[in-house]
Amino acid sequence: MGKFVVSKRKNEEFQFNLKATNGQIILSSEGYTTKAACMNGIESVKKNSQDESKFETLEAKNGKHYFNLKATNGQIIGSSQMYESLAGCQNGIQSVMNNAPDAEVVEE
Repeated sequence: MGKFVVSKRKNEEFQFNLKATNGQIILSSEGYTTKAACMNGIESVKKNSQDESKFETLEAKNGKHYFNLKATNGQIIGSSQMYESLAGCQNGIQSVMNNAPDAEVVEE
């Protein structure tokens, strides 16, 4: 089962990473000014990750692929790492869909 790891950045903002069972980071958040806002972001990922239409697949200038998960209002709530192939990127989306709903939340 995956887990959300909440941490504090050097600039005092909170962020989370969703990690797959193997420990690989599959989704990273933006920075949040409060821990409460960060926790709301996690709840949003849990909810929106079950709707495939909320995932946006993109190609970077270097040809690598990545995806963003968007909330109902269109705001990005998480971004993936870069993938060599589109297939790898799609596997990443599937991993978020599988791991996010039941992932525990831990703090670093």
